[in-house]
Amino acid sequence: MSATIKRLSLWPLRFRWGVECMALSEIEVARVKRALEAFMQIRRPPLHIRAKLDLGCRISGQSLEIFEIRPAWRGLALERHEAAVAKATFVRSRNVWRVFWQRRDLKWHGYEPASEVKSIEDFLSIVAEDRHACFFG
Repeated sequence: MSATIKRLSLWPLRFRWGVECMALSEIEVARVKRALEAFMQIRRPPLHIRAKLDLGCRISGQSLEIFEIRPAWRGLALERHEAAVAKATFVRSRNVWRVFWQRRDLKWHGYEPASEVKSIEDFLSIVAEDRHACFFG
């Protein structure tokens, strides 16, 4: 069974989530969006830089992913490339968010200093602090 992906264009963020796999309730999705908007207001680059570097995020099922958006190095002028920054997955059975970062092998790895957090706000604070330079380098 394939999940249908629905795209919403909400300025200034880009959210995507699976319609069939509703792991997060509507209230939880609204809470995640509110926390993401606060995070993005602080972390997004200034307007004059956003054509060359921007941040985006997507919600898919029970996961939230933050990524950088840049123009493609080669290719069409309007083509964009997404580079993963951080990912959090909600584990409902334990009511925690698992924290991941992407290494050079392009696979998600558990973030060892804090592999699980209690809230999405805690996850975003870890990403913003980036104490070990895992997320933004």
